Amino acid sequence: MKSATAIASLVFAAAISLASPSFAQTDADWAKLVEAAKKEGTLTVYHAQLGAPHWKKVVDAFKAKYGIDVKEFDARASEITERIRVEQTSNRYIADVQFHGLSTIIDQMKTDQVADLGYIPNAKNVRQDIPPGHAKAVPAWVQIICTLVNTNLVKDADSIKSYKDFLDPKFKGKMLSDDMRAVGSGQTFFAILHQKYGPDFVQKFKDQDLTFDRDLQQASRRVGRGEYAVFLQQILAFAQPLKGLPVKAIVPEEGCPVTPIQGAILRGAPHPNAGRLFINHFLEMESQVTYAEAWMGSVVKGVAEKLTEPDAKRFAQAKVLGYITVEMRDPMLKAANDMFK
Repeated sequence: MKSATAIASLVFAAAISLASPSFAQTDADWAKLVEAAKKEGTLTVYHAQLGAPHWKKVVDAFKAKYGIDVKEFDARASEITERIRVEQTSNRYIADVQFHGLSTIIDQMKTDQVADLGYIPNAKNVRQDIPPGHAKAVPAWVQIICTLVNTNLVKDADSIKSYKDFLDPKFKGKMLSDDMRAVGSGQTFFAILHQKYGPDFVQKFKDQDLTFDRDLQQASRRVGRGEYAVFLQQILAFAQPLKGLPVKAIVPEEGCPVTPIQGAILRGAPHPNAGRLFINHFLEMESQVTYAEAWMGSVVKGVAEKLTEPDAKRFAQAKVLGYITVEMRDPMLKAANDMFK
């Protein structure tokens, strides 16, 4: 039986549209695509990086390398989803590329909002433990969801190795959590632990008298200030600004849940060649190292070996525990709402 990654690779190879001259099928064709992209001279990207400096660095490198301008719509994921829906249903094609959650892209595929991706040379370098791409999207990065502790309140932070350690009675009433009943990091944490270890295991977290806080960055700061000992769903990239505070990001030995972000070309993209070139650029080693240095989850092989900062290297090697699939999403939201009434 072939692995999911092997099957995904076969899908990538097979998903080439012969009707469109903008598709590359081989490395030789890719060189022609690069020239066509330079003639297009511009592209429009929709993403939710909210001004992150690591995103800007990758974009600036693309502009410098290819001389192609990059226009952006930078907003919350829900706003991007709605904007794409309106554009697609009205046949007003503005966006070329989106970087979005895997589940959302799969939903968009059902309503023909996403074009076939075709041959992306750097897709062959994607790690095997990363949620795989398919005919219409390729992994770009993952948001890693681990746990943050205050080292003044948790003196033995270095001894915490497992999610089970947070079920110790000493943590009762002292832990923050993103709301597990709504789409987001809390729901991802709930769904993956529920899937891996069963509802009784997640119930034990509920019994710890969790405090829900929907503001993820504020929750991190509350732990940094010592209001709470633990924030269960720490997005690692949000922890980097807390350097200097008495906090430690814990990567449990079981691994961390992730939110897969993938790159896709929109149907009717005005600049499809530049769009595909930009997606391939995101999988360049330089781009992935830039993201890993910002504690974002890289998706290509060999990134950890390029890093020198200890925490960045540690996080780049974090094991992927799991991610929410389209099939899991609604049942897990219902299960969380039933548990946390």
